[in-house]
Amino acid sequence: MISKQVTVSNTVGLHARPATFFIKKANEYKSSIWIESDSRRVNAKSLLGILSLGIVGGTEITIIADGADENDAVEGLESLLKTLNDGN
Repeated sequence: MISKQVTVSNTVGLHARPATFFIKKANEYKSSIWIESDSRRVNAKSLLGILSLGIVGGTEITIIADGADENDAVEGLESLLKTLNDGN
């Protein structure tokens, strides 16, 4: 299992549309993946879970992955978060 802290850079955070992109990317990996924010952990492949965290721009989250492709999963999701802009 590995984890990495990442700051959500777009100003609106992970609302419905960027969360959908995030989930789509998370589902490309076989590993179990979670997002943790403010001591709450949710499945990163669940839209309702991610939305329930209320992640706004500037929030620091932890991406946690456990499985055969855990390194690729964390790096891929971190990269996606960096590319999301305010239009997404």
